[in-house]
Amino acid sequence: MSVRKILFWIHLVCGVAASAVILIMSVTGVLLTYQRQMTTWADMRTYRSDPPAPDAARLPVDVMVATAATERTGDAPMTVTLRSDPRAPASVALGQRTLLVNPYTGEVLGEGAPGVRAFFRSVTEWHRWLAASAANRATARGITGAANLAFLIIVLSGPFLWWPKRLTWTQIRNIAWFRGGLPPKARDFNWHNTLGIWSAIPLVVIVGSGVVMSYPWANNLVYRVNGEQPPAPGGRGADPGGGRGGDPRGGGREGRIDASGSGRDRWTGSGGIAGASSRDAAAAVIPKHQPLDTLIATAAQQRPEWRTIAVRLPVPRGPVALTIDEGNGGQPHKRGTLTVDATTGAIVRWEGQAELSAGRRARTWLRFAHTGEVYGMVGQTVAGLASLAGAILVYTGVAMSLRRLRAWRRRSRAEAPPTYARPAA
Repeated sequence: MSVRKILFWIHLVCGVAASAVILIMSVTGVLLTYQRQMTTWADMRTYRSDPPAPDAARLPVDVMVATAATERTGDAPMTVTLRSDPRAPASVALGQRTLLVNPYTGEVLGEGAPGVRAFFRSVTEWHRWLAASAANRATARGITGAANLAFLIIVLSGPFLWWPKRLTWTQIRNIAWFRGGLPPKARDFNWHNTLGIWSAIPLVVIVGSGVVMSYPWANNLVYRVNGEQPPAPGGRGADPGGGRGGDPRGGGREGRIDASGSGRDRWTGSGGIAGASSRDAAAAVIPKHQPLDTLIATAAQQRPEWRTIAVRLPVPRGPVALTIDEGNGGQPHKRGTLTVDATTGAIVRWEGQAELSAGRRARTWLRFAHTGEVYGMVGQTVAGLASLAGAILVYTGVAMSLRRLRAWRRRSRAEAPPTYARPAA
């Protein structure tokens, strides 16, 4: 059996076996193409916060956080995000909810677009683990990971199968562009080859990065190729940016915020913490951190092109990290972390893409190349079209496989020797 024939059967078996899961991931990938922009648009379209005057100043950030905390006393604020757009509201994440706050009045405007967020959350769950329940999620992740790996084999083997024996312009035109007026069998063959050729490179990036996110060995390989030791599971750099549509807000926090201040810590407008009277003496000798506004102003001065600045809460007495984004939220080369001493306000360090190790840069690039966001709207559009091509490739591939199966059965029946009834005894 020739090498080409072996590749063909590997290609066909992988395609048929994983077709249903690949189709689901491709369709959901199309739906998630502009998730970040659509969520932001839906959140902001009815919550623009026009300044009351051209030179109006924003409220202290601590006041915004305290106001949001009074709306959700059961959840502690985890992150506050400011935007450079003077008309954009501030965001305060509390638990699983994100409240939008008017930065000039402190009014809590709402949660943005919960319906849109719920839709994309559902689509993401189908994309990642086939919408399986928490108890079955590990199994579902194994299935989607295996489908990713099978799809990568399909995409890599495809060019070897469609490459013509004689490289002429006529041959290339027949397999590299859509032809009209063809019967279904020839049409599916033409679509399969044409879409496979034009989408091969973006699909290798999308599917290959999906394999990296699916398997620890593939994730570790990225670091080893760059001459680095892979990070420990769950350690820093293990999964930069999270999954598709990762949220920069970060995780939870210990403790609670009580707007009334009775028995718990509470936020004050000065950026300090007001506690019970029994703790006043101890608090007097502990340096208070700088107001959040001072820390954020320092970050804005360091990165004048900033679009968003996010701070994890509560602010510690010591180094505090401010996440600064100068892009669309999915461009790691336009995002970094400025660490500031919360007590003195002095800058400790800046860590952007250039400051990362080669392994972490590659891993971060793969995460956002998976969605195309690393290259902005153009990259997202290419990724969305490649996902659409993947869905059509599944359809045409299965259709051609079924025709091959029917033809094989007809040949088997035609070649089978005739059967005769045994004469009665």
